[in-house]
Amino acid sequence: MSEFIPVLSARVGKKNSRALETYVADGGYASWKKVLAGSQTGEWTPAKVTDVVKASGLRGRGGAGFPTGMKWTFVPPKEKRGGKPVYLLCNADESEPGTFKDRVLIEQDPHQILEGMMLASFALDVKHAYIYIRGEMVHGAEILNAAIDEAYAAGLLGTNVLGSGLDLDITVHRGAGAYICGEETALIESLEGKRGHPRIKPPFPAVSGVWAAPTVVNNVETLCCVKHILDRGADWFKGIGRNDRNTGPKLYCVSGHVNKPGVYEAPMGIPFKDLLAMCGGVREGRKVKAVIPGGSSAPMLTGEEIMDVPMDFDGVAAAKSMLGSAAVIVMDDQTDIPKAVANIAKFYAHESCGQCTPCREGCPWLLKMLKRIVNGQGKKADLEMLLQVSGQMGNGMTICVFADAAIAPVLSSIPRFREEFEAYVAKSAAPGFEVPAPDQITPRLAERMAEGMHS
Repeated sequence: MSEFIPVLSARVGKKNSRALETYVADGGYASWKKVLAGSQTGEWTPAKVTDVVKASGLRGRGGAGFPTGMKWTFVPPKEKRGGKPVYLLCNADESEPGTFKDRVLIEQDPHQILEGMMLASFALDVKHAYIYIRGEMVHGAEILNAAIDEAYAAGLLGTNVLGSGLDLDITVHRGAGAYICGEETALIESLEGKRGHPRIKPPFPAVSGVWAAPTVVNNVETLCCVKHILDRGADWFKGIGRNDRNTGPKLYCVSGHVNKPGVYEAPMGIPFKDLLAMCGGVREGRKVKAVIPGGSSAPMLTGEEIMDVPMDFDGVAAAKSMLGSAAVIVMDDQTDIPKAVANIAKFYAHESCGQCTPCREGCPWLLKMLKRIVNGQGKKADLEMLLQVSGQMGNGMTICVFADAAIAPVLSSIPRFREEFEAYVAKSAAPGFEVPAPDQITPRLAERMAEGMHS
């Protein structure tokens, strides 16, 4: 692999990297000024910016991997909007366990995000864009607001931006820390001041989103890529990555049992073994037992399965998992897989919005079953029951894919590490249950039998 020079994280760690002055000195806002000037001469139009992004092959970096330029084209033309404005929402509600790439960009290079939003707003005819940021990221929200103030003071935002005749405002909106608000329609509901419940689709946000107006939701990293595509061109972006379906630079969040956890930038499609080497390998020279390649909602793979997998959308999908947000969680050969899965289940049981019955009832039930197993109270039938119930929760049974995310750790870990789950059951205090004679049933025993029947 030829030497790769970081793009998205190039300014991370630089002195005063957040400041407008240093961002401009590094070439920042050149594309925004170029597009604004070109809009007066007809050299740059919203359609041209969209076409450049489409030609780059950029796919959304928030998890779904949907082609960004194509997503933009779903917004109805002006004459079909009924006078409604178009809104751009930057999804900075980074909540997936194992993800922290967007936080690094927010805290280290906020103007890169703002320029990406400005260019996307031009392409979409947006006059007011929003950054929806996770409530706990107080420091990040302060940094973004400071950067926005600098941009207004420099005439890069506001009314008649740089004399172009175009108006654009950007507002930071802090959420309340709900994982479900990372789903775009729940984010929209929350931005409107409602409870963060996903919406039934259609209508899709591009037609009827926030305040029933056409809306595009893009991830932080996605919008940063837009800035660099306009800087260097679609062909440059396509030249990075494994193929035309998996293009550009990518930020990988690597955590778990590696020597150097952190955010690593590499060409889309880097083999997992090379990414692992960038992180200094597994701690204490141990072997990789399991890897979650795309955040806790991605199916778990064994070390053998993932070692040669290209870390891009199609490569990880071919391995029966998903790249998701590229939150790579590495587990070494000392990891207790059942306990790890129970820990993930605890997160999903807590974060379910409760709107859909399979998810509202199923997530706490999965946690209860997994806790029972790791606490030495499991039964032989529990494993098949876990698989059966998981199969009834996902695959379109709910409004959003939260339930599919919650069941992924269960459906992927039990077949791959069944012997570990069975070992817990074998040591269980109640591997099987024989009904005692009537004269042996005390009131307390009867109560415990009832609990077992309904657990």
